[in-house]
Amino acid sequence: MLRRQAWSDAFSYLSTADREDGLDPDDLVELAQAAQLIGKESESAELLARAHQGFLRRGDTQRAVRCAFWLGFVALLNGEVAQAGGWLSRAERLLARESDCVERGYLLLPTGYRSVHGGDPALAYATFVQAAEIGTRFGDRDLATLALQGQGRALIRQGEMSRGVTLLDEAMVAVTAGEVSALVAGGVYCSVIEACGEIFDLRRAQEWTSALEKWCSSQPDIVPYRGQCMIRRAELLQLHGSWPDALEAARQASEWLSRPMPKPAMGAALYRIAELHRVKGDFPAAEAAYHEASRWSRAPQPGLAQLRLAQGKLDAASASIRRMAEEVKEPGSRARVLDAYVEIMLAVKDLSAARVAADELSEIALRVQAPFLRAISSRAHGAVLLSENDSSKALDVLRESWQTWCELEAPYEAARVQVLMAVAYRQLGDEDAAKLEFASARRVFERLGATTDLARLDAAVDEQASHSSNSLTTREVEVLKLLASGATNREIAHKLSISEKTVARHVSNIFMKLDLSSRAAATAYAYQNKLV
Repeated sequence: MLRRQAWSDAFSYLSTADREDGLDPDDLVELAQAAQLIGKESESAELLARAHQGFLRRGDTQRAVRCAFWLGFVALLNGEVAQAGGWLSRAERLLARESDCVERGYLLLPTGYRSVHGGDPALAYATFVQAAEIGTRFGDRDLATLALQGQGRALIRQGEMSRGVTLLDEAMVAVTAGEVSALVAGGVYCSVIEACGEIFDLRRAQEWTSALEKWCSSQPDIVPYRGQCMIRRAELLQLHGSWPDALEAARQASEWLSRPMPKPAMGAALYRIAELHRVKGDFPAAEAAYHEASRWSRAPQPGLAQLRLAQGKLDAASASIRRMAEEVKEPGSRARVLDAYVEIMLAVKDLSAARVAADELSEIALRVQAPFLRAISSRAHGAVLLSENDSSKALDVLRESWQTWCELEAPYEAARVQVLMAVAYRQLGDEDAAKLEFASARRVFERLGATTDLARLDAAVDEQASHSSNSLTTREVEVLKLLASGATNREIAHKLSISEKTVARHVSNIFMKLDLSSRAAATAYAYQNKLV
């Protein structure tokens, strides 16, 4: 059953045998593996602890150390620092009396992991190289593969993207060839996909995410790894404009990551949900999801700052993004922060700060050489040039960004650039070209339901009217405020003591005066203009 990867059947069979006769330590290890793979994490830990004690009684210190390592390493990955420290310390103490063995290589992995995440990739790389050598010397494919992917991630953190990616691909060869255990295979899949996200390598991320989906599908009862897989799937679906599917994938990710107890990656799933609500203009749902994500050690930025910008809360948006720009140093995360930083600084008229951030973003894009980064860098650079009234040069840079987004099949991002291009055309006096770009962007935003962007586009289309709330009557402003709060026409009529027919007429007038096309767009407008 274990060879057939029928994990539930294996767990049931071995559990029955354990209750009836009691399993020896070797069989307990197999039962613990099956329990881990079907999501019974606490049972898996208890079984491994029993196996550890059984090996100690048998005098097999090395196998006891291996159990202690896995108990500590899994706890470390789950953020259970005290548990991890206890088991790993015990493993080190037991191993001190042993001669050279493969377990010494396994105990190097937590050191490498901590170094990568602690900001010392050079030490991490040296540690993983040492672990890989031990794995190769003892013919342990699990250890060698884990160490190889660790080397790749450490190199990427040092800025050696090409070498790092090559090692990650080599580690994946061992996984796809079935040379490693299921637990190691799933862990390496998730680590490599996460690394692809760090360097914005969308092609690799998509390729390995698809491979992980197939691997999970071949083992229907497997529980771990599905959540991380669905997070990456949601990101890619959002990029490609499949927002309903992306939202469903993000929700499925949060469900998988809550089994049997919430994992640290839950924050990433909730953040993705928040991002989708934000771009669709559902600000209350977005804010709730951002705050929920923060409970799982996932900083709700830069999304929360962008939400404040969409709500018209410029001071809050500026304060949040400035703080993040000071704190975030890792290149992948910093690039996303800088992208939002440029947009918010331009909104608060701090052109010099926007220029500095756009220049740094260009440097990161040049160093990483990823199309996604090149696209956001060109967009930021073009937006700054536009604010500097260098419309002709801005248009050249923005066309490059738009072309790259089209190649990446990212319709929403491409449409955002088209709005900037339309403004550039207008500044150059080419009103026909501006109208074409505005119209093209509008079609994309309407299809996606990007209500906030529709409101911004409306504001850009008719600057002369400026969409000021002063053009509305006092009663129309009252109606707009209630509409933005989610009230129906009937509820508005009851609140204002007027008829539903009168409310409908006011709503129609509001749409006409502000050139809006939906209640969602009116809601976004109300937030942007601080009416609610």
